[in-house]
Amino acid sequence: MDLFLLFDFIGTLVFAISGTLSAAEKKLDLFGASFIGFVTAIGGGTIRDVMLGDTPVAWIRSIDYFYVIIAGIIITVLFQKTIIKLRTTIFLFDTIGIGIFLMIGLEKALNMGIPVPISVIMGLSSAVVGGIIRDTLNNDVPLIFHKEIYATACIAGAIVYLLLRESIVPVYMNQIITVLFIIAVRILAVRYNISLPKVTLREQK
Repeated sequence: MDLFLLFDFIGTLVFAISGTLSAAEKKLDLFGASFIGFVTAIGGGTIRDVMLGDTPVAWIRSIDYFYVIIAGIIITVLFQKTIIKLRTTIFLFDTIGIGIFLMIGLEKALNMGIPVPISVIMGLSSAVVGGIIRDTLNNDVPLIFHKEIYATACIAGAIVYLLLRESIVPVYMNQIITVLFIIAVRILAVRYNISLPKVTLREQK
């Protein structure tokens, strides 16, 4: 198994866990939690592949993605009480997921000859759409629309990836560095309460 596919499976697993955990916190039943875990895991990749014309999408072509998602749901259901006690668990799983899927979406688009700005959007779509679906189904405001550094961390990671891609850094090292950079940016932003300014409408006199 190459590193790219391994990253894809890891990202799918952690997003399945993230989605199932968030549903468990909302006290949904087993089907509801499993459904949200599933769509969180495949949402971003599905939208990306459809827009790139790479169909059938990856999780339909390979049954392995289904098994990975089911494994993530089972792990969460069996150990949810222990996992939920760890206050930062969902945040960490979500952060790992966006880092991995940003790198995967960006590289996939670039390898298909898509222009760089659009490739960044494909990477961003891979990273955030699953979380948007998860939060929307849970009746929460999606994290990407908060002041929290989320999509911005992905864009910064994409810049790092593109710069290293033009250097002598091996591809596998670029992938690892990009994922770790996005994780570090988001953790530091939350730790030190760094955020983007809010857009507010001025009252008319």
